[in-house]
Amino acid sequence: MPTRDHQYWVYILASQSRRLYTGVTNDLARRVEEHRAGVGSAFTRRYKIHRLVHFEEHRNVRDAIQREREIKAWRREKKTRLIESHSAGWLDLAPSSPAAR
Repeated sequence: MPTRDHQYWVYILASQSRRLYTGVTNDLARRVEEHRAGVGSAFTRRYKIHRLVHFEEHRNVRDAIQREREIKAWRREKKTRLIESHSAGWLDLAPSSPAAR
């Protein structure tokens, strides 16, 4: 029986004031929409953390969880450098839907 590829995502969301949230999921689009709808995280709901500013794909859930923990342990300056290495303007990398805004 062939092995099915898996996808896991480590992601960073930011608020307009650049408050950060780091998470892991197996469905990035769904999870971003959940955050935008205020589902699943009181922290992101409270601080309006909805912009996807960084994401990484992993094939192994253990690797993804390890990477999430690594990023969460970093100082803010290091997280900022990671985000700005891909998006200097902290642009939202997730497609918008009318319901998301």
